[in-house]
Amino acid sequence: MKKVIKTQSAPAALGPYSQAIKAGDLLFVSGQIDLTHETVAEQTQQLLKNLGAILDAAGMGYHHVVKTTVFLKDMNDFQTMNEVYATFFKEDPPARSTIQVARLPKDVLVEIEAIASQGA
Repeated sequence: MKKVIKTQSAPAALGPYSQAIKAGDLLFVSGQIDLTHETVAEQTQQLLKNLGAILDAAGMGYHHVVKTTVFLKDMNDFQTMNEVYATFFKEDPPARSTIQVARLPKDVLVEIEAIASQGA
């Protein structure tokens, strides 16, 4: 059975999708973007805070995250993103893929989606 996870502590979805879906022990968090900041460092920090709010709404935390996918507008921003990302996942970080894309929604610089497990 799936359950929609929704919180006022993170931005609402921009389209016909949920902030997150919990299915069994797994939580699938939609790609998070930040529309309020201009730099990769600021956007990464804000969207990971948004991720934290969604995890909290599902009764989870960052330590439950088992996989993330990072979409970057420019791979030259990898190091900057990575430095901020590392402050949220200090021990036993999740598996991760990082991909440069041609364009992101609302022309943001970075987007991150996540999968978390209650059993992690």
